[in-house]
Amino acid sequence: MSNLENIKHIICVASGKGGVGKSTTAVNLALALARRGHKIGLLDADIYGPSIPLMMGVPAGTRPEVREQKYIVPIVAHGIECNSMGFLVDARTAMVWRAPMIISAFNQILNDTAWTNLDYLIIDLPPGTGDIQLSLSQSTRLTGAIVVTTPQDVALLDARKGIEMFNKVGVPLLGVVENMSTHVCSQCGHEEAIFGSGGGDSLSSDYGVSVLGRLPLSLGIREHSDSGNPVVASEEQGAEARAYMELAANLEQQIAGLGSREGGPSISISDD
Repeated sequence: MSNLENIKHIICVASGKGGVGKSTTAVNLALALARRGHKIGLLDADIYGPSIPLMMGVPAGTRPEVREQKYIVPIVAHGIECNSMGFLVDARTAMVWRAPMIISAFNQILNDTAWTNLDYLIIDLPPGTGDIQLSLSQSTRLTGAIVVTTPQDVALLDARKGIEMFNKVGVPLLGVVENMSTHVCSQCGHEEAIFGSGGGDSLSSDYGVSVLGRLPLSLGIREHSDSGNPVVASEEQGAEARAYMELAANLEQQIAGLGSREGGPSISISDD
């Protein structure tokens, strides 16, 4: 039996392009769900550029235990079970691999990780709509996907491609997260939509999905992520952490509306 059978909900966090804060969102969402009483796992699916070890504060050089020469015991950080290619290779090692090797490595850390009985496994996908996204969608019964974007037009264009991909492979889109939505000046308190506004609402309207959260552009979020002490873990009562807690609550509500995840994606045939 696959260790994935021990997991109630598998949620992938995706983005159409890099640089929109997808990994930061995945990490703080995982922590927020844990704060809400759930048992959480976090999988870093970005084989080329894993960032979860740094963001979760795992010391460089930490290696997971391997059981029976096959099963990888997840490393626990901030109370969350974690696995990443970053735990298996040196941080300075460039993964110069072709697609078949990448897919093989991803499937191994997904299926051969000794996850315990989890309420949620959050999968931080690499940016784009490539091999790992397709492999995961076809091989794993996903509860659904979250697409992270920023408000500006170029990010929204790529976010639409990610949404279209999940629609094509039959993975439910749980909602959109608008990251870097507004910035509040630390000196005067003025709030400004630096990257524009309405982007998340536009996607929501076009695809009939919810805006699960609007997250601020904040120096504190970046600093805490870089230090391995994410804002939800370090500033639980702060405004930034509350935004992630609200995101987690909205996600729970959205999943509750899906009902049972029995059956998984289906394939239909038409004359088109």
